[in-house]
Amino acid sequence: MDAPTTLAEVLASLPEEERFILTLHYLKSLRSDEIAVVLSVPVRSVDAVIASGKARLSAILGI
Repeated sequence: MDAPTTLAEVLASLPEEERFILTLHYLKSLRSDEIAVVLSVPVRSVDAVIASGKARLSAILGI
């Protein structure tokens, strides 16, 4: 499988939950506490997903 080359491909390669939370955070500019309310999950869980997603994106993009 070829490495993703566009942002859309990179986002599509992420697990659904991670992609959804990162989209809300970075593209919709929602804070962690706002995302937690929307998803009915603890803020810590949202923060953990954002951190792991950010690390995964960095690894995929090589930055």
